[in-house]
Amino acid sequence: MTEDKADAFLRMIRRSQYGRLKVYLGYCAGVGKTYQMLAEGLRLRSEGIDAVIGLLEAHGRTEILKLAKGLETVHKRRCEYHGVAVEEMDVDAILARKPKVVLIDELAHTNIPDSKNPKRYQDIQDILAAGIHVVTTMNIQHLETLFNIVENVVGVKVLERIPDSVLADADQIVDVDLTTEDLRKRLKEGKIYPSDQVETALANFFTPSNLEKLRELALRELVSQIDLRRREISEDENPAAADQIMVCLSSRGPNSEKLLRYASRLAGKLNRNWYAVYVQTPQEEIASEDSRNQALTLISKTLSLAKQLGAVVFTYKGEDIPNTILRFAKEYRVGHIIIGKSPARPFWKRFGPNKNIPETLVKNAKGVSVVIFDAPEKEPVPEKKTNKVVQEMAPLIAGTEQLSARLFRPGMGKYLSQDRIVIWNELVKKETVLRALAERAVKNKIVNDTEALMDAVMKREELGSTFFNEGMALPHVRINGLQQAAVAIGLTKQGVMDSSAEKAIEIVFLIISPAQTPNVQIEILSLASRIAQNRHLMQNLMAAQAPDIAMKAIQDWEAADKPDLEANL
Repeated sequence: MTEDKADAFLRMIRRSQYGRLKVYLGYCAGVGKTYQMLAEGLRLRSEGIDAVIGLLEAHGRTEILKLAKGLETVHKRRCEYHGVAVEEMDVDAILARKPKVVLIDELAHTNIPDSKNPKRYQDIQDILAAGIHVVTTMNIQHLETLFNIVENVVGVKVLERIPDSVLADADQIVDVDLTTEDLRKRLKEGKIYPSDQVETALANFFTPSNLEKLRELALRELVSQIDLRRREISEDENPAAADQIMVCLSSRGPNSEKLLRYASRLAGKLNRNWYAVYVQTPQEEIASEDSRNQALTLISKTLSLAKQLGAVVFTYKGEDIPNTILRFAKEYRVGHIIIGKSPARPFWKRFGPNKNIPETLVKNAKGVSVVIFDAPEKEPVPEKKTNKVVQEMAPLIAGTEQLSARLFRPGMGKYLSQDRIVIWNELVKKETVLRALAERAVKNKIVNDTEALMDAVMKREELGSTFFNEGMALPHVRINGLQQAAVAIGLTKQGVMDSSAEKAIEIVFLIISPAQTPNVQIEILSLASRIAQNRHLMQNLMAAQAPDIAMKAIQDWEAADKPDLEANL
């Protein structure tokens, strides 16, 4: 790491009152991520910055332990799991110590059951929320959307994974690279694993072929991140253009998870919003209770993954699935429909409107690209040799630090005021929430007639409930002649009693937008989704006892989300 690159992060943490995240990213254990993290901690300390170790996975490595002696280490939390004594990071101790910077190894770690958070990245999010800066490490194979690719190219199912958004939201990403020959040499010298594990590692995971493939994945991901941030920072790019992405889900789709990971990566490459849409047919509603419960369990798991990957989740009810999908595509300005290949169907199901959904979509979609996703047993691996890829990507990777500031996005404050925030501390009915929010819109002179607005909202709900979004609801209408878009927010601390969602609805966004500017609705939906997916912001909103406190929480979050451009020059 050059001195200039370290100085960039140093300037950032000195200027910001909000926690900043820096990630050392590698392609495999042993490339030097932890060493680089500790070296930066020591350098920060030499500059007068209070930097400590929150969690270190030394694995007995002498050079790592020697380096760590120069830094204070916050004590770990000792606990027992299945009769075995284990040590975990003590988040409360770090928050009490309140250093300026904390070094936390292995971002993708899974905590033991009954921990405060199930994942270490969530612990880190809580630490960042307290205004403490974090430097951490991770390997490329732990990204959720790369699960299937890594399984196919390396033959390993990676159990510990994090949402891609965690890496995408990092303020700085540093690629820690090492040639595969040098990595294998370090392994043979006993610098990665104990000597009794070296031969097994060399013959299995640490083969030249596996390492080259993982190295290429890491480099490609870095280029993808750089490209995304370049396009986000361009003022000419319109994130609400009519080419949003939707993925069509089935309660019994055999490849739903692969479908979602593909859609998420495509949305990231195109810098577009994306939606996960499930259409429930009348036949599924009248199925036996066991079949219905099984289907609900499967689709709930799938929709949870969709939300984790950054999708806005919707469910619809309809007899004609292709027609419902196309109506959604028209309303939400969708330019790419992704659907799985239809499995073989019994003879009696080969008739009616849903006899061949992909074929019907291709035939009837006008101006929309339809991608029929057929997940192969083995996904193709690029033939390009790693050393050539490294040469091609080196100029781009060199600019990572300068391009990795959190970038400005339009704020919800543009469409919201504290007068349009309503809080319920008790269980509340769906209609009560909608009516209260509609009344606030009328009171603020966004629209003139509460009943007319309620009628429009309920008609939209009849097409498919928007109260099925993993704790979030997005009722929305477009109104002819409306001069400006507006949002009213309902915070339902005990949930909505007549919602079909498995998870209690915590936040309801009533979105009112002009019919003549559909892109505005898309922009607000994206903002609402980002708010609902931010753990710390949602915690603050749920703790708010008054609308002005909730409004300030949103404003503070948006202020923290703006770029600190000077700190990254």
